[in-house]
Amino acid sequence: MAPPDVQEPPLVRLLPGRDRRVKAGHPWAFSNEIAMAPGAKALPPGRLVRLEGDDGVRYGVWHFNPHSLIAARRLSRDPAAAIDAAWLRERLSGALALRERLYAAPFYRLVHAEADGLPGLVIDRYGDALAVQANTAGMDGLAPALLEALQALLAPRLVVARNDAAVRGLEGLAQEVRPLLGDAAEPARAEEGGLGFAVDLLGGQKTGWFFDQRENRDRVARLSAGATVLDAFCHTGGFGLRCAAAGASRVVLLDRSAHALDLAARTAAENGLAGRTETRRAEALDELERMAAGSERFDIVVADPPAFAKSRRDQPVALKGYAKLARLAAALVAPGGFLFLASCSHHVAAGDFADATVWGVGRARREGRILFQGGAGPDHPVHPLLPESAYLKAVLFQLA
Repeated sequence: MAPPDVQEPPLVRLLPGRDRRVKAGHPWAFSNEIAMAPGAKALPPGRLVRLEGDDGVRYGVWHFNPHSLIAARRLSRDPAAAIDAAWLRERLSGALALRERLYAAPFYRLVHAEADGLPGLVIDRYGDALAVQANTAGMDGLAPALLEALQALLAPRLVVARNDAAVRGLEGLAQEVRPLLGDAAEPARAEEGGLGFAVDLLGGQKTGWFFDQRENRDRVARLSAGATVLDAFCHTGGFGLRCAAAGASRVVLLDRSAHALDLAARTAAENGLAGRTETRRAEALDELERMAAGSERFDIVVADPPAFAKSRRDQPVALKGYAKLARLAAALVAPGGFLFLASCSHHVAAGDFADATVWGVGRARREGRILFQGGAGPDHPVHPLLPESAYLKAVLFQLA
């Protein structure tokens, strides 16, 4: 990885008349808004640049990638800002201060990209362990300075690079997962709702745990005393085990990953919940269809699948998939029970997702009411000029 720039960043200009969004405070500049002169085109991906309008208005220091649709991402409005470990530590301190106001224990998303002033960077905190995901060439190049800043601020035992997101390919970056600091042999843990969950920072999905659903798990767990619960696409059992801890009488954890189910079973055993939980390994949609044709029903059904839409062109197929999921899951809900559905697809709008789930519930010939619609918790803030970054959609029904 290249070290951060030490000389004054080169100047890149916006095209005449193409500065409206940047002038309004948007943190991105697209390639068709930038004067791609030969010098700009020759800059290496991730280079620090000073961005100016054609009228000389200065917009600060940005990361620049001439090969990406999002060609520039703002780091600082100050054109003289030095983007180094000290600057990173200041930004991280601001992100940390917010999370410490939100949560009593150090288990949360510490950095959520642009909304925390660190474009392309995601950091999840598991006590003294951190999972770091750099999704842009600029942030990838800042890795050494970032590690220095994290050590100074938090003194972590373990830092793992979870640089396996497909979006890195758009920045010309390879995928990799490796420890940056410490020994990953000792597993990390997430603590939530009085439970300790085993987290695999090297081999789990995303960064190993889904902090974005914390408030939704709280919401569903409050409904679960004495209930039977099906947690489909359960990953390591967050929803189901939270329900078991809240008094559910029986919890079925359904997922296709044997590794994830093993971690869920381990968490159940460590927290005294094994007697009321069972794991079931299968393709979730296939198993839901099989179960819907039978007589088994649950007081609560949760279905939180991986993204159905990997790109904008996948949206129509994804919406059909969410409608089918809602239909199958609704058929498994006992009268008076609850159905929680979620989508983490960036390319599916909240309204379209809600419409698809309502259509699916109707196809199951179920009547119901919506108790909640929302998204991720406050440790996943949204930049006000990037509403599309509010990727998580969730809806909670009660069905007659």
